[in-house]
Amino acid sequence: MAGLNVSLSFFFATFALCEAARRASKALLPVGAYEGFAREAVGAAQLGACCLEMRTLVVLGPWAGGFGPDLLLTLLFLLFLAHGATLDGASGNPTVSLQEFLMAEVSLPGTLLKLAAQGLGVQAACTLTRLCWAWELSDLHLLQSLMAQSCSSTLRTSVPHGALVEAACAFCFHLTLLHLRHRSPAHRVPAVALLVTITAYAAGPLTSAFFNPALAASVTFGCSGHTLLEHTQVYCLGPLAGMVLAVLLHQGRLPRLFQRNLLYSQKHKYRAPRVKPALASGDMQTPAKARSGREPGRGGVRGPPSS
Repeated sequence: MAGLNVSLSFFFATFALCEAARRASKALLPVGAYEGFAREAVGAAQLGACCLEMRTLVVLGPWAGGFGPDLLLTLLFLLFLAHGATLDGASGNPTVSLQEFLMAEVSLPGTLLKLAAQGLGVQAACTLTRLCWAWELSDLHLLQSLMAQSCSSTLRTSVPHGALVEAACAFCFHLTLLHLRHRSPAHRVPAVALLVTITAYAAGPLTSAFFNPALAASVTFGCSGHTLLEHTQVYCLGPLAGMVLAVLLHQGRLPRLFQRNLLYSQKHKYRAPRVKPALASGDMQTPAKARSGREPGRGGVRGPPSS
């Protein structure tokens, strides 16, 4: 349990440092610089550091610390609850930034700036996390520090199958984000955390279920077992295809590229009630006049009475 306590302390320290960095940058930087760059960089660093430490628990925990899958999945769920509560609107995910671009919510320069910030944040997280592992505060960190020089790929299936798995995970993730984007965080954050936990349980043994190119690049790019091109096909093109399909299914079109709906016909939900045409003024007669026209003996001048 000492290794688990050290990892929990690492998570708490990561959240505290990133929250301090967020508050400092929000106070010192203009709003545009904070929302477009600093917030994404800090969010990506927070996700990257927690992902690397969680990866250590998943790989080494079962045989070095006796951690079961129930403990690891519960910890993953709690971590994403904490991420959703502290990221302050940042995604830390390149495919989410590209989704905002396809939805015509962010301009191209703003999207490129977010992508650069996410890459910078993940690289900073890798450097600081490996520095923490070098301190060898636990047996897990000692083993991870020794294994860091010769890592193995997280892709444990064929490249086409892995790309399909990552695309399916990204499709479910982005479709959930699109469906819940106008809901309150009290509903959205637990739903996203639960979805991430389920996909990690289902697809983790195959690809580790990253569906985040930045996190995948920090963990498995450059490791032995597959080439950089194969990793790019699985962990970049797969999530990108899943995201595009989710936007297309949810919106019926890609708003950045098409104005016309490609999937759903534009029909009115309610029909206007039919209105009877008004009668002409010459056709409007009172019932008494109509009867007088039909019965002239009763409505006309009476003759002299008979004797």
